[in-house]
Amino acid sequence: MTPEHAPARPLDMQRVLVLEDSQEDAEAIERAVSRTHPHLRLEFTSRGEGLVDRLLATPEVPGIVLLDLNMPGMSGYAVLKSLRARPELAEMTVVVFTSSTAPAEVDACYAAGADSYIYKPLNFDLFRTVLKGALDYWQQNKGQSAGPSSPSVK
Repeated sequence: MTPEHAPARPLDMQRVLVLEDSQEDAEAIERAVSRTHPHLRLEFTSRGEGLVDRLLATPEVPGIVLLDLNMPGMSGYAVLKSLRARPELAEMTVVVFTSSTAPAEVDACYAAGADSYIYKPLNFDLFRTVLKGALDYWQQNKGQSAGPSSPSVK
């Protein structure tokens, strides 16, 4: 079967793949999600190289990807484009979660197929609230129960 006709991989909405090179931000994401969504399993990687091949080698893929743009090696934008180039990964929700607020980057990410673009707040309480809203929204959007209702983030 050719890649353009390959079926989408089943989603595991209890798994969130986090691409983040900052250890401090990765720890903040882990703390925030463990408080708001303790049932989710987070998987962390700091590099995008080889990610598509690793995902294609698994029978199920994470339902949500939190993607930092500014990473060493393969940029988050390049990761986004490589994920969206594979029909088998088309159902994965990609949330760009980054410190960049440049309008050109926001537009480029949406044009490349990002589902959401969210700025990382510096204040931890706001960081946790924004992250919770994004996870709740996308879990509910994919037909999963995410717990108590919260404002939509998109």
